[in-house]
Amino acid sequence: MLKPYLKILGLLLLCSPACKTTDQPAARETPLPGFAWLYNGQDLDNWYVVTDDKGQDKDLFVAERDWVHVYKDQEAISMQSFGGLITKEEYGTFTLRFEYRWGEKKFRPRQDYVRDAGVVFHVHGEDKIWPNGVECQIQEGDTGDLWLIGTQVSSRVNPVVWNYKADGELQTKGDRERRFQRFPRSFSWEKPGWNLVELQVEEDHARFLINGHLVNEAIDMKYWDETRAAWLPLKSGKILLQAEGAEIYYRNIQLRPSVD
Repeated sequence: MLKPYLKILGLLLLCSPACKTTDQPAARETPLPGFAWLYNGQDLDNWYVVTDDKGQDKDLFVAERDWVHVYKDQEAISMQSFGGLITKEEYGTFTLRFEYRWGEKKFRPRQDYVRDAGVVFHVHGEDKIWPNGVECQIQEGDTGDLWLIGTQVSSRVNPVVWNYKADGELQTKGDRERRFQRFPRSFSWEKPGWNLVELQVEEDHARFLINGHLVNEAIDMKYWDETRAAWLPLKSGKILLQAEGAEIYYRNIQLRPSVD
């Protein structure tokens, strides 16, 4: 007959895989109704990677069962490239949902700055860091900022503090002189642990939701057409997940080819 303490030890060993609490639960077995996995939980065959080739390592994005792990094996504070994990397919009207969580490591040249990443959609033109598109920024304290990268976008802002306001003043940014411009989010809803990002995109219009809260809106998105020398409606493109000098996890990456 087993002694009481041996019985307790045996129960703990049997229970440990299922009973331990963690901030890293397994991904859903099936996507939400109407959605399909954009990351299949096995490999990155539907994606490709672009980097700036300034760092020591090239394998910035690692496919794991539950998530895409960014800068998994890189040594903290080492010099690392910025990179983009880009879909091979283009998308026009869709809802994109995913969660992110920060890791512990930071890398040069951003080791002394807040952790930074992002998702860029309607990516078009030359593959580089960073390609033309519209970005929902993921950054400590600033998740939901709207960045214009070689594009022109309108949004509604509070005319006093100039951040997003749903019924605010319509303002347009984007010109040939400044490739990067920004509309700040209305508020930072980021929290410790996992955070949900949802992009509701309908051709040249997009809404950013962070943990269920509308924080920004891209209206009348446009790209520069060299042949016509004019800004034209930007209605589709690829999707890019950023690696920008901070360890991060992306999970439950799913897409529905429509909006509510």
